[in-house]
Amino acid sequence: MNVFRILGDLSHLLAMMLLLGKIWRSKSCAGISGKSQILFALVFTTRYLDLFTNFISVYNTVMKLVFLLCAYVTVYMIYGKFRKTFDSENDTFRLEFLLVPVIGLSFLENYSFTPLEILWTFSIYLESVAILPQLFMISKTGEAETITTHYLFFLGLYRALYLANWIRRYQTENFYDQIAVVSGVVQTIFYCDFFYLYVTKDRCTLPPPLGNRCSRSRLFAFYFWRPPFENSAF
Repeated sequence: MNVFRILGDLSHLLAMMLLLGKIWRSKSCAGISGKSQILFALVFTTRYLDLFTNFISVYNTVMKLVFLLCAYVTVYMIYGKFRKTFDSENDTFRLEFLLVPVIGLSFLENYSFTPLEILWTFSIYLESVAILPQLFMISKTGEAETITTHYLFFLGLYRALYLANWIRRYQTENFYDQIAVVSGVVQTIFYCDFFYLYVTKDRCTLPPPLGNRCSRSRLFAFYFWRPPFENSAF
C-alpha cells in the first residue's frame, strides 16, 4: 500500500468527518443533499460485503467499518435527528436517472458474474456519480456553505489521490483495474471545475434564478446550471 492510497483514504475520511462535524455543530443539515448521502451509504454497503468473507488487513477492516458508520450516521442525521432542517425542496435530483443505468452497466461490464462481484462493480460505478445530487442542489440554490465546499474539495482530492495510487501501482506492480480507473476518472472530472473555483475564488454572474450573487461556488453552479428536475418521486 503506497502513500497515495493512505493519503486518499485520509482525505476521504476527513471529508466525511467535516460533514458530520458541520451537521452536529450547527444542528442543521441545510445545503446538504440527503440523496447523495443515501447513494454513498449504498456504495459502501454493496462494496464492503466482503467484510464477512475476506480479511485483508486490520487497516482495511477498520477503514471499511468507519466509512460505513459515518455514512449511515450522516443519513440518520439528515432524515432523522435534524430532518426539520433538511432542504427537501431543493434536493430534487431524480435518483432513478443514476440507479437504472448503473445497475444495467454492472450486469453488462464486470469481472465475474457472481453476486458479490456484481455488487462490487455496482458500487464502483455508483460512486462515480453519487455526488451529482449534491452538485445539482448547489447549482439550483446558487449557494454553498464554506464547510460544504471543504467537504467537496476533500472528496475530490481523495479521488485525485486514488488516480495517483493506480498509476503508482501500475508502475510498481503492473496492476491495472480498468473498471475502477475509468470510473475514478469520470468522478474526478465532476470535481475539476470545483477545484478551480475553490483555489481561485473567482467572481461571476449566474443566469436567473441564481442572480448576481457570487462566491467560490457560483461559477461552479453556472457550469452545471440547467432547468431543474422537478416533481421527483424518489
